[in-house]
Amino acid sequence: MLDKFHEFKYVNQERGIKMYNKLIRNIKPLGFTWETADPFLFCVHHLDHYPAGNDDLGPAASLAGRNLGQDFTTKDGWRMYHGEKIPGFPAHPHRGFETVTVVLNGFVDHSDSHGAAGRYGDGDVQWMTAGSGLQHSEMFPLLDKDDSNSLELFQIWLNLPKERKFSKPHYAMLWAEDIPVYRETDTNGKSIQVTIIAGSINEVRAPEPAPDSWAHEPENEVGIWLIRMEANAHWTIPPATPGVNRSLYFYRGSHLNVAGIDVDTYHSVDLLEDHPVTLDNRNEDAFLLLLQGQPINEPVVQHGPFVMNSSSEIRQAFHDYQTTGFGGWPWPSQDNVHPFKSGRFAKYSDGREEIR
Repeated sequence: MLDKFHEFKYVNQERGIKMYNKLIRNIKPLGFTWETADPFLFCVHHLDHYPAGNDDLGPAASLAGRNLGQDFTTKDGWRMYHGEKIPGFPAHPHRGFETVTVVLNGFVDHSDSHGAAGRYGDGDVQWMTAGSGLQHSEMFPLLDKDDSNSLELFQIWLNLPKERKFSKPHYAMLWAEDIPVYRETDTNGKSIQVTIIAGSINEVRAPEPAPDSWAHEPENEVGIWLIRMEANAHWTIPPATPGVNRSLYFYRGSHLNVAGIDVDTYHSVDLLEDHPVTLDNRNEDAFLLLLQGQPINEPVVQHGPFVMNSSSEIRQAFHDYQTTGFGGWPWPSQDNVHPFKSGRFAKYSDGREEIR
């Protein structure tokens, strides 16, 4: 916590009175894992500048000195994570929540225990409901063999209410071309663009969310917005209804003023939800993520990849995974990647395919 923002006070020098900014609840620096508010569980921001790829779609560079299998320390600008030959996250289980994976740059290869697969990136979003349980792998294929391979993505964990913890696993692709963008020009002619992954602004609405998601009911006001403000742009975030949790994450830029308070880059701001909040960007383009939603208001017990409502349900999740494998693993390796020449595609467990 930053002490200077303890009560978010500021002094009006001209009038000589003390005032309080009531639109900001909290300001915090961001780490690797970002704190979020109910109904979200957390968000992770991955930014890796990988070298050129090799024939196996891994890095054409030495892996010496890396803690392979647990490589979370940035070395030479990139990490292997749990991968040993290809960066990423080999097969692992989930139960009881959803992942929303927003890939800004680079690509992700998805494979899961229900036989579904896909390659997505460069603005695509995967919305996956783990529900009753599945295994999946998320590998980062390095497709450019002649130049560097930058990867930037957010993975957002969204909780499921108790009544939907055991819903049927599901995943859908929100292709970049199909995700709507709200556009506005301020009084100085500066542009604001908001990519709406969930929720709406005015008449601009996101694609239909997963059927068992907390986001599926509009009254829950779940919002996932990517905001880009041109240098020196001014924009007012429209209000939500009382009770919504709303947080703004300033992940790239140089200077942002939020409701009269200067906020440094790589900080989050928890906002009062039912009032408009003014943003003033200065110097260079600013990039922000906004997460909001009505809270589920249920107990949350998390142990690794499982998120349930009680410790006994966590123990049952481990038992079920150990005995069933959540459907097993139908792929040739735990770190499965798709052929080099594969484009963006999605193959679903019911046999449907989408090719982009």
